[in-house]
Amino acid sequence: MKKKALVIAPGRGTYNKAELGYLHKYHAEKKELIETVDDLRRERGQVPVRDLDSREVYAIKEHTRGDNASPLIYACAYGDFLSIDRERFEIAAVTGNSMGWYIALGCAGALDIFHTATLINTMGTFMQDALIGGQIVYPFVDEQWHEIPGKRAELAEIVRTVNAAPGCEAYTSIELGGMIVFGANTKGIAELQKRLSPLQDRFPLLLPNHAAFHTPLQAPISEKAMETFSPAMFDAPALPMIDGRGAVWEKYSTDPRALFDYTLGHQVREAYDFTRAVQAGMKEFAPDCIICLGPGTTLGGAIAQSLIAIKWDGLTSKDDFSARQKSDQPILYAMGMEEQRRLVV
Repeated sequence: MKKKALVIAPGRGTYNKAELGYLHKYHAEKKELIETVDDLRRERGQVPVRDLDSREVYAIKEHTRGDNASPLIYACAYGDFLSIDRERFEIAAVTGNSMGWYIALGCAGALDIFHTATLINTMGTFMQDALIGGQIVYPFVDEQWHEIPGKRAELAEIVRTVNAAPGCEAYTSIELGGMIVFGANTKGIAELQKRLSPLQDRFPLLLPNHAAFHTPLQAPISEKAMETFSPAMFDAPALPMIDGRGAVWEKYSTDPRALFDYTLGHQVREAYDFTRAVQAGMKEFAPDCIICLGPGTTLGGAIAQSLIAIKWDGLTSKDDFSARQKSDQPILYAMGMEEQRRLVV
């Protein structure tokens, strides 16, 4: 019997040093996909993703740039989507984190390969050229992934005080399981770094080459995107999609114009609630498992924390999730992990 799966597409920050060569290793034979992306990039005078993936050394300045990272991650992730064994898995719905929404549009069939590549490459370039503000990640859960009482209120107060400082703007950019990604302008980032207490030798974590995605600061990018693209490139999805509000887009009830407006409007300028997207996907479609597309493995914790928050299938802690993953019925298959990938392709 097939397992019903919720598929999750990754966003920026998932192609790192360990992922160098991922595209060649797993998808060298997917020539249509890679050539579609690279033909587009050659026409624009950009480095082909095949070349970026084939570099001898991973370079933060090159590989984390929005105009490079976005199409490279798309090629890897969509290649993974095409590799899922449909004899063993029935895809119930798709969602994604941040830029992963664009990938989800392609996976669900709301955009074809060319238009998905064009959208992702163009938006990545717009973001890189403007590079408005930045993003900082900070957790509000403890080591067992339980929410720390009062922590969210404390973080909200910090954002309020930052916004009260001259020239500062700070917002919630992404709800990411047990973490909040804050988006802020340059002065706001500096104030957040001062006010957020050091934690776990990692946080506050400033994300390299990331703009203040999903905040009002991106209004100019949203306006430019709406002038650049046409609603005609969008279609109703063949598979259900869950967006960054937790709303579901179905085949027979989707207005392509509304999908265009959300994708280039709300999704760019307002907070992206990945937590709610995961939870809505589980509640609405009750899948047997989750398949997280590669590259990278950075979304696993956020997905698990989203499930723990609603006690999905009895999961109440990090230990519960770890035990479930070691069983013969894991809840999450991360295609960026070789041992889990083998169970999916």
